[in-house]
Amino acid sequence: MPQDHVRNFCIIAHIDHGKSTLADRLIELTGTVSARNMTEQHLDTMELERERGITIKAQAVRLQYTAADGIDYQLNLIDTPGHVDFSYEVSRSLAACEGALLLVDATQGIQAQTLANVYLALEHDLEIIPVINKLDLPAAQRERVLIELEQAFGYKQEEVLGISAKTGDGVRELLEQVVIRVAAPGGDADAPLRALIFDSKYDQYKGVIAYVRAMHGSLKSGERIRLMSTGVEADVLETGFFSPVMEKTGGLQTGEVGYVATGLKDVKAVRVGDTMTLAANPAAEPLPGYTPQRPMVFTGIFPTEAEDYPELRDALDKLQLNDAALVFEPESSAALGFGFRCGFLGLLHMDIVQERLEREYGLGLIATAPSVSYEVLLKDGEIITIDNPSKLPDNNQLAEIYEPWVNITIVSPSRYIGPIMELVTAKRGEYKKMEYLESTSDSGGSANKPGNGDTSTRDARVMLEYDIPLSEILVEFHDKLKSVTQGYASMDYSMIDGRAADLVKLDVLVNHEPVDALSMITHRGEAAAYGRALTSKLKELIPRQMFAVPIQAAIGGKIVARTNVKALRKNVLAKCYGGDVTRKRKLLEKQKKGKKRRMKMVGSIEVPQEAFMAVLQLDER
Repeated sequence: MPQDHVRNFCIIAHIDHGKSTLADRLIELTGTVSARNMTEQHLDTMELERERGITIKAQAVRLQYTAADGIDYQLNLIDTPGHVDFSYEVSRSLAACEGALLLVDATQGIQAQTLANVYLALEHDLEIIPVINKLDLPAAQRERVLIELEQAFGYKQEEVLGISAKTGDGVRELLEQVVIRVAAPGGDADAPLRALIFDSKYDQYKGVIAYVRAMHGSLKSGERIRLMSTGVEADVLETGFFSPVMEKTGGLQTGEVGYVATGLKDVKAVRVGDTMTLAANPAAEPLPGYTPQRPMVFTGIFPTEAEDYPELRDALDKLQLNDAALVFEPESSAALGFGFRCGFLGLLHMDIVQERLEREYGLGLIATAPSVSYEVLLKDGEIITIDNPSKLPDNNQLAEIYEPWVNITIVSPSRYIGPIMELVTAKRGEYKKMEYLESTSDSGGSANKPGNGDTSTRDARVMLEYDIPLSEILVEFHDKLKSVTQGYASMDYSMIDGRAADLVKLDVLVNHEPVDALSMITHRGEAAAYGRALTSKLKELIPRQMFAVPIQAAIGGKIVARTNVKALRKNVLAKCYGGDVTRKRKLLEKQKKGKKRRMKMVGSIEVPQEAFMAVLQLDER
């Protein structure tokens, strides 16, 4: 395929605005997948993606399209996730493209992640084609969304396309606009190979498979490649493209998107963002890579069976290859044994990774409550980073603790401004600005016509911006935001800086033994209230023993809350006054088995998995 007949583009949008459905229609229209093999959300291949109805991994597919001028084009499409936790997938996809389809739901309008994705695309200097989707729905408000796009991004109404990804209306016209408006890939076909690795996965037969975009030069099967950041060399076992299954070809040309099977068994040898070149004719300089994502949420992940530790390490290595935003390091806990401290981009990212580890690798896991990373200034002037509350130094060594702050953007109908402000202020948020996404005078196109009452004021959509501590939005904040706005608000956030705060470590003791996995860092003024709530919650979760079990919360050496789990008095053998001994054994085994829970021993007390996540249910405000 000639280089000027290639188009590389991706789809960006807020979650649930129809990216995967549009990708289905594009695949159908171009005949890439036969009708017999076609399924809904065809590019969402993971079981988790189909269960939850969200895209987790960016997926590439090559489309062959004959345009209205009779010319055949090769369209390389990358379908991206919409949730803020997977924004790193979006940024990597944008680096491999020249254009982006900005999809906006006609019933919801611009959302928080819509804004974030547009700014990402502008940073990569992409041609953005704005598209309004779901025009087939009775609640669609095309004119209103057109006004929002014009006021938020400056798009003229004639630039915006209207489609229905569900019915296919307007999709062919959209493909024509991709061919016309998205530039052909640049790059020198005669220069040494430089291919950007934007994703990868591990195959037990082919080794590490790198997903690449050839920026300059070409590559053929059998050639020897070199990875420029690590210096590792390998012979190419296979090259090909995605249809969306992997289709083998003889090589990749400049501007094309495809895969390279390296045969490498060391999963750390291939890094996302690295540059691939030829060993025989290497490039002088690598391509600009990606800015590494900074983890925002940390948690400890431990195997329920100690002998599964090596399997957990291998599983995390392979998962990191497929999810470059995941970071981890070994960790040991007195309560939970050996495991790993893992860093994630958010709570959904954490939940997805844990579930993938359990499903794809068959591991039984215990996860501790999530926390954030703190910068700690010691009295001797040293600055250390703490991502585990149990590692916080004693008070007599501390000079200052800095907690991370984020900038959050909330998009909501204006009638919910009051509840939103009340919620954010209670979480120590600092107001920055407020903007209307549309003029209240022309909201909906007819707001001020007689008989419409005050619809213009009530339905106008507003964008609120706050600075807030990351720890305050970590747990339940998004759920509460949806609750106070009846589900209409959307939120996006980005890290800004660290600020000094009066923080203390709250320790939990079960049967007089400290449980490091239950430690938490909180504000001094709220520590006692959190301690009372946590001990009460643990009292409900920790099973009763044959003796009373004290549960205490302490700050340093001071106990701030205490409760007891009452002793268990039941004798299951009381009714066995005679008969065969196997009857007694059966009852004792039944009692011993109990409920099937993942548990760890703390001293002589069994602490269930739910107890380690009890912090998630605490909210005194």
